[in-house]
Amino acid sequence: MMVSQMVNETTPESGRTTDMSGPELSIVMPCLNESETLETCIRKAAKFLEESRIAGEIVIGDNGSTDGSQEIARRCGARVVPVALRGYGAALFHATLKSHGRYIIMGDSDDSYDFTNLKPFVEKLREGYDLVMGNRFAGGIRPGAMPWKNRYIGNPILSFIGRTFFRCPAKDFHCGLRGYSKQAFEKMDLRTTGMEFASEMVIKATLLGMRIVEVPTTLSKDGRSRPPHLRPWRDGWRHLRFMLLYSPRWLFYYPGLILMLLGMIGMVALWSGPVIVGRIKLDVHTLVYASTMALIGYQAVLFSVFSKVFAVSEGLVPDTPRLRRMSKYFGLEVGLIVGVILLLAGLGGSVWAVHYWSSRSFGNLDPEQTLRLVVPSAFTVMLGCQTILASFFLSVLGLRVRRLGNQKEE
Repeated sequence: MMVSQMVNETTPESGRTTDMSGPELSIVMPCLNESETLETCIRKAAKFLEESRIAGEIVIGDNGSTDGSQEIARRCGARVVPVALRGYGAALFHATLKSHGRYIIMGDSDDSYDFTNLKPFVEKLREGYDLVMGNRFAGGIRPGAMPWKNRYIGNPILSFIGRTFFRCPAKDFHCGLRGYSKQAFEKMDLRTTGMEFASEMVIKATLLGMRIVEVPTTLSKDGRSRPPHLRPWRDGWRHLRFMLLYSPRWLFYYPGLILMLLGMIGMVALWSGPVIVGRIKLDVHTLVYASTMALIGYQAVLFSVFSKVFAVSEGLVPDTPRLRRMSKYFGLEVGLIVGVILLLAGLGGSVWAVHYWSSRSFGNLDPEQTLRLVVPSAFTVMLGCQTILASFFLSVLGLRVRRLGNQKEE
């Protein structure tokens, strides 16, 4: 079967025909024992290429099939890329890496997506969009194609979280049929190997400021007699966990900031005396918990900074001007100065507390009075120590970022 003959392309912007050195489109499918449906998917994809007169190829990322899927793919004219590393993302990544097309359209090989209707994806890619997402909710979900918990709970919630966390325009965050340019794929530098691959692609494209658009697509019931590889609850949690880890602001910063502010407000309110709320008296015991809340919040905020710097250093997320400004104005020396000031303030309060105790001949003290001095002093000591240690740790992470940056410049 011939899937790649045309090497001339008419650009929609100018109407001119340009000579291309390779196929315009690569249709990529992951495969793990898909002998029941793989031939159908390949023949549909080949039919689309032929009828659309698009120079293209079909690439199968095989994840170690044992049911003869590789032979089926080759017999149908597709190119097979063996992928030893198991996982949905690994199969798609390496198949895309070995593809020759300027544009890539990826889709599952279970016959749930119609590979004869890829024209909207190609049109948007030719218009210059970096990532073209299918939208199953706009195109239609046929009976039995998607479990109710995925359709009404999992996908809507995860898509909403994705739009909220990353301001991504996609309304169907996990559609498996999508197109992207080879240039955008290389720029995204995708790292995950499992089902998180789909989320990582959308998140990175958004963070990198790429042009993203959705087109309606139809989801049909897959043609396999065996259960799918997907596990709704497990895979849903993996997607949610990945989005949280990719967004330190929502995982650490915002909750930590709220905790810290609430704790500090409570400490200030209780510092001078008890607070009466109705018939409830809030006193030094509440002061202890308020300081604990503020300390945990401060730790969470620090973790958000650690996570962001580490993610940038490892190439998981792009660098941002805000992070560069922060590293410029709040370096090790500034952190050490702030930490030492807090530490000295806390030690000063502790010394004053000991002095007050000595004035009472080291005897019994009224906890309602002394704890209002001891708790803020101990809190400030811990805050200062954490700031000093965090400053040193950030300087280590900063060295990693600068070293990678120097390598890129070379």
